[in-house]
Amino acid sequence: MKKLLMALMVTGIFVTTGFAQDKDKSAADWDAKVKTELKLSSDQITKYDALSKEYKTKMDGLAQDASVSKEAQKEAKMKMKAEKETKLAEFLSPEQMTKYRELVSDKKKKMENKDKTDKS
Repeated sequence: MKKLLMALMVTGIFVTTGFAQDKDKSAADWDAKVKTELKLSSDQITKYDALSKEYKTKMDGLAQDASVSKEAQKEAKMKMKAEKETKLAEFLSPEQMTKYRELVSDKKKKMENKDKTDKS
């Protein structure tokens, strides 16, 4: 019985770690895609990285806060995304902002399609 329990715990740790790595990898892939597609300058990359890190920290903190309801979390995340986009507009050209919004829209559509196929 103890061996079975230990095996389940170890399996759970590996599965959890695997999901966390997938999430980190997809975030890194997204950042790389944004930098490439928007053809960011080195100065813009520095600003983009700092902004992304700031908002990742805020989002992670919000997700960890068990006292906040799911609905309140969703509203707060939407507000943070809007704030981030406003700050991006401070150092991206209008053309880059248009392209960024297209990338975000495409990503959102892919996520919605993925959710639909997962539920089928």
